[in-house]
Amino acid sequence: MQATEKPIGLSTFNNGPRKSVKPFRPQGNRSENDGNWRTSPGINFEKYEDIPVEATGADCPGHIDSFSEVGFTDIIKQNVKLANYTTPTPVQKHAIPIISAGRDLMACAQTGSGKTAAFLAPILNNIFINGPAKDSPAPSFHGKKKQYPLGLILAPTRELASQIHAEASKFSYRSKVRPCVVYGGADFYNQINELDRGCQLLVATPGRLLDMVDRGVIGLECVKYLVLDEADKMLDMGFEPQIRKIVLQENMPATGLRQTLMFSATFPKKVQELARNFLENYIFLAVGRVGSTSESITQKIEWVNEEEKRSFLLDLLSMSGVTSRSTDVLTLAFVETKKGANALEHYLINEGYPVSSIHGDRSQREREEALSNFRSGRTPILVATAVAARGLDIPNVKHVINFDLPSDIEEYVHRIGRTGRVGNLGLATSFFNDKNRNMACQLIELLNEANQEVPDWLVTIGKEVNNDQYHNRSRQPQKR
Repeated sequence: MQATEKPIGLSTFNNGPRKSVKPFRPQGNRSENDGNWRTSPGINFEKYEDIPVEATGADCPGHIDSFSEVGFTDIIKQNVKLANYTTPTPVQKHAIPIISAGRDLMACAQTGSGKTAAFLAPILNNIFINGPAKDSPAPSFHGKKKQYPLGLILAPTRELASQIHAEASKFSYRSKVRPCVVYGGADFYNQINELDRGCQLLVATPGRLLDMVDRGVIGLECVKYLVLDEADKMLDMGFEPQIRKIVLQENMPATGLRQTLMFSATFPKKVQELARNFLENYIFLAVGRVGSTSESITQKIEWVNEEEKRSFLLDLLSMSGVTSRSTDVLTLAFVETKKGANALEHYLINEGYPVSSIHGDRSQREREEALSNFRSGRTPILVATAVAARGLDIPNVKHVINFDLPSDIEEYVHRIGRTGRVGNLGLATSFFNDKNRNMACQLIELLNEANQEVPDWLVTIGKEVNNDQYHNRSRQPQKR
């Protein structure tokens, strides 16, 4: 495809000749362009047909079975084809017609379900059709124009924000719509310069967005589409006050005057409350069991004493053949602490393995470089803390290793969801020992639901934990 082709379609944003544009292609170490233009459908894609989907709400639009059933503009059709999206995933089959109909949506889906495309395609399609927002006639901040995005997507981390922006760049390719991304930890003025070139769709982390709104760089008056992605993660990270401040801004269109979409892997009470506050007459969409894992991920729980973890990890890496640069065996190892991430990275380097790490103390440049090297296979092993557990879209991760098991089952679900994405098969291995006894019963339930093998020793521990809990309750004084 030549970059000098005219934009496709007839909307305000994609008609008439324009200057040649640089095609969206992954280049160099720029994290927002990492990954392939085409998305592999995966060798296990057909299994998606077996995933249960439940949509509830008044006058719920029917689902689609192919992208051709949607009234997409020519430019969206072409970009969907360029991205090699051939068959919609379950969340796309149901969410796209719901969003296209202008309905508010609360969607719970497993990680790696294709939800980003599910909301980006219909939102951008509507922006192409309806045209631009107003532009500020006068400079507002250091000589820069104030921007009024039509679409606003909030994400909990800069990594996820960058990935959503990269996906938006694919769907807006060869159009006049400019998606932009702003997040903390990056140069404020560089981001303002990017915004000054125009911004119809904004992806942002809550803190940086509020800063730019307060400084008059961004106005929310024209927001027609508001998306809260990874809503449960944003609440876990303490962003609820910032989210409420953004959504309840005086100049933000009220509920009913904007379309609001929420996506979450889990549906705890705090997320339910947020949905009640921000959504109107919404559809609730549950893809698979809320908070569950995918059958496309083979889960193995191994008993490994704390002092034996490193040697056991070396055995796993040796068996999987992670010894050289390759995207065929991308392995993501999770640890609990930043110190643990650094220590494990140095240990594996000394053992001759190509490895990098990512955690909260890394600078933005270091994080982007580590992710780029991992995606490209230059360092096919990535040691990570929970900062990388949510939203990272790395389609070729073959093996997730819980070197340190998390303390709750929801975090476990998010971690292993880095593999087996979009229908691909994946493997998740977790190291279990006495420190993790309180996780036994929840792990057993999760493994059974996903038709996974449950080790006999884990069943025994589960029974012991249940007995201990029963005896503890029976010893408590009875209330009179």
